[in-house]
Amino acid sequence: MDIRTDLSTRQAPLKWVIVVDQELAAGRAANAAACMAAAVGKARPELLGPDAKDGSGEVHPGLPWAGCSVLAAPAGALAAIRAKAAARADVLVVDMPEHAQSSRVYDEYLGQIAGTAAEEFGYLAVSLVGPRNRVDRLVGGLSLFR
Repeated sequence: MDIRTDLSTRQAPLKWVIVVDQELAAGRAANAAACMAAAVGKARPELLGPDAKDGSGEVHPGLPWAGCSVLAAPAGALAAIRAKAAARADVLVVDMPEHAQSSRVYDEYLGQIAGTAAEEFGYLAVSLVGPRNRVDRLVGGLSLFR
């Protein structure tokens, strides 16, 4: 990956977006975005820039140098966006199925996922990381989540 901490996030060769169900309540949307961001950080640790030291010597952990836009889409569009992105080898897809916010026990979540056919999934959000032009084609026209 071409890491370019010297460029604007709009010029970075890599793009990271999170697309959230536009009807999702703000707290649930924030939860979905935070959980997926953790998974993206695990899968693509090079997205995090170096730690920053302030004028007092305090260290602030590195943040994503490419930025991350949180966009909104109708619930029905999320599965289609996910499917198109998953078909591309150069785009990382992290998703938040409805199951993830309906269980407080991770093993239960795993069991629910295992017992559900892929075409039956409902998604609360999907996160995409990949070349700017490819991600733009997948999410073009979507607005920021409000």
